[in-house]
Amino acid sequence: MAARLLPSWVWVTGLTAGATVAVVFLALQADKGPHPTAAAVRPSPSASAGAHPSPSPKPTKAPEAPAASGTGRRIVYSLGQKRVWTVDAHDKATRTFTVWPGTVSPDPGTYTISRTRSATTGSDGVQIEHVLYFASKSGLSVAFSNAADGSAPAPAAGKQTSGIRMHKADGAALWTFGTEPNTKVTVVK
Repeated sequence: MAARLLPSWVWVTGLTAGATVAVVFLALQADKGPHPTAAAVRPSPSASAGAHPSPSPKPTKAPEAPAASGTGRRIVYSLGQKRVWTVDAHDKATRTFTVWPGTVSPDPGTYTISRTRSATTGSDGVQIEHVLYFASKSGLSVAFSNAADGSAPAPAAGKQTSGIRMHKADGAALWTFGTEPNTKVTVVK
């Protein structure tokens, strides 16, 4: 019995179909498994003498805003935890993140965002953006902001600074939340 040869176009079509099936299979397998990534290392503000780029962390849901932080739509800033929350009108925390406070901190209490600036130069000479002013102390205006280049602030060497800095993504989110009229800021210990 003689083997029957198939035309070459049948072989090419079969190979193409087989390759397509293999590519689809591998793509589906790659989509199912975990995708390991390099761990983000965030040095502390005292880790270096100069400003350095810092990765933007994903906002976290925990911990909840402090119980004694008021009610209604507001920004909550905890001096001791160095943490900010945005809280909606139903008293649900919608975002929380850590911050780098300046050397001058506001007193605990309730404030209102009094002025905003999309960009300026901070008291430490760094270009900043998403600036939300809400208090003053020791002749300085206290405001939330982020460095325009995404860097973390260097330790203030003998200089009074009142900016409360955050990662760039957090600064953009706080700007969106805080530029609504009459946004309250509650500062707690």
